[in-house]
Amino acid sequence: MAKRILVAGSSNIDFLLSTPYIPAPGETMISSGKYAFTPGGKGANAAVAAASFGADVVFCSRVGDDAYGDRLIELFKKRGLDTRNVHVDRLEQTGLAVVMLEKSGTNRIIVYSGANAKISDIDVENAFSTSYPDAVLTQFEIRPEAVIAAAKCAADESVPLFVDAGPANRDFPLEQLERVEIFSPNEIETEILTGIRPNNLENCLRASIALCNRVDIKYVVLKLGNRGCYVYDGKYCDLISPFDVPVVDTTAAGDVFTAAISTEYLRTGDILTSAKYANAAGALAVSKLGAVNSVPTDEEVRALLAQ
Repeated sequence: MAKRILVAGSSNIDFLLSTPYIPAPGETMISSGKYAFTPGGKGANAAVAAASFGADVVFCSRVGDDAYGDRLIELFKKRGLDTRNVHVDRLEQTGLAVVMLEKSGTNRIIVYSGANAKISDIDVENAFSTSYPDAVLTQFEIRPEAVIAAAKCAADESVPLFVDAGPANRDFPLEQLERVEIFSPNEIETEILTGIRPNNLENCLRASIALCNRVDIKYVVLKLGNRGCYVYDGKYCDLISPFDVPVVDTTAAGDVFTAAISTEYLRTGDILTSAKYANAAGALAVSKLGAVNSVPTDEEVRALLAQ
């Protein structure tokens, strides 16, 4: 039977602009690349990915009372999400992310929160109390109060909490998260939260210890891009090798990774097996253009693992 995951997070429309490079201050560039409006948001990316990997997903989010909000809700239903806790905000626009995508696949992202800024602790508590989840997955693209409410609900009912630590904020009250099953920042987020750049094994360990000193974390999983991921359980550490794939667009790869490691961990209880599965999922995500559109299927992930 599929595990039920409550995902509390953001929903955006991404304005994706392809460009040879990021222009310098004062520079005007005429780009020959394309642009598109595509579904995204860290919460939506993770929710769609978790459902694609076999979880029963309840999504708690907010969209605006506009065409983009309608489009997102329709997409969520098609992807099999329980949308009863996706609220339509009559006063705010749907969140927008401007994604500038360079030829190398590297991106720069600016987010306008819109309705996401109104996702409240009450929204999360109501979603939790009516969905009876086996686990909770959240991230930092919503208000701290909503993240902390998700953590408290999970702790009170002794269900695992998975946290994608992006986008990181130095002022986020990490100590209020209580127990976290898997805490997963990328390299930049790790440096923001700890002051340590995880650019070698020693610094990966130092950063992981620093995070564990602030939060009760069972597993720290650092997302290291083309270096794979680093897993620390408080005593032992492992560096999980990446998959070599052509990089098209790194947007949403971290969200896909966190959804993958969470769903596979709920199935197996094995963090290293789950980390390998997540590396494969993230690799497939960077090989496609877009955010939600880049989410692979469970079958695709297992086919890559079998190679």
